[in-house]
Amino acid sequence: MKTARQNVILQIISEREIETQSQLIEALAEHGVSSTQATLSRDIKDLQLIKELGDSGKYHYVVSGKSKNSDHEARLKKIFRESITSFSTAQNLIVIKTLPGLAPAACSALDSMKIDNLVGTLAGDDTAFLAMKNNEAAEIFCREIDEMF
Repeated sequence: MKTARQNVILQIISEREIETQSQLIEALAEHGVSSTQATLSRDIKDLQLIKELGDSGKYHYVVSGKSKNSDHEARLKKIFRESITSFSTAQNLIVIKTLPGLAPAACSALDSMKIDNLVGTLAGDDTAFLAMKNNEAAEIFCREIDEMF
């Protein structure tokens, strides 16, 4: 069931631009596949889907390896430049504010880079929390983010 559902997801995102999980749930239903948002979130993570800026000017899901920008650093810089509105440290945490809906894309890009001092990420709609190993690592990474702008 899981493999079949994930194959349908890959088919859907290859045929049309899907911007949200709600749109993806609706598209799955059109193909006779029911899914919850929680299951869909796990599928998105398993399939390593990311959001990429499409020709239409809107972000949509793509498979990370099939992204136009497969170079992680270039992709991260692009996502950060286009989506981050502010960032700051709070001890070993970095709080990143993004345009609405883009925090998951920023976290996905960071997670895929396997940054040494990054312990984990948590994304809401427009806010991302990055847990770093220590306060110094958070300060250093904030300086790196600042240099990307």
